[in-house]
Amino acid sequence: MTEDRTKWQWAKLGSAIRAAREARGLRQVDLAQLAGISENTVQNLEGGEPRSRMPQSLAKAEPHLGWAPGSGISILRGGEPIPAGLPDEDDSGKLRNKLPLRVVDELESADPLIDSQVIRLPGTAGARMTVVVHGPSGATPEEIQEALLAWRRAERNLHRLADDEDSGAEPHAAHGS
Repeated sequence: MTEDRTKWQWAKLGSAIRAAREARGLRQVDLAQLAGISENTVQNLEGGEPRSRMPQSLAKAEPHLGWAPGSGISILRGGEPIPAGLPDEDDSGKLRNKLPLRVVDELESADPLIDSQVIRLPGTAGARMTVVVHGPSGATPEEIQEALLAWRRAERNLHRLADDEDSGAEPHAAHGS
């Protein structure tokens, strides 16, 4: 039996995407950059207009909304998004065995997520750095905004270092140890 896609809940999906994006402190342009899709595509997904087929961009956005794969279809069918979780110790990925415990503890933190980004390292064959920025526990909206602005300044500096490296300038010396 073929599923009746005319009953899919596109408006519910659009609202859920918007709510998840805002809960993570992301602007539409931020989600677009993280997911590798256009800002217009994010706007269309959040618009909730019925479609004749499943947009491929939805799967690209799901992990950046904190959703497990397949959450979009779950919402369209009247369900709820499936929260993405870090693998637990029974999972074959065994994240705790791959990363230092201090990093896993930060990733599992309940503190508000400010932003995350993957930055390609210049002069390498695809090496990259992953940055996850958390705000202070119990932060007010003003404190979250302050943390976001501080991250944006730091982010510009990271990109400036990459630009310096690409242009052949001498790398900046690291201070401290």
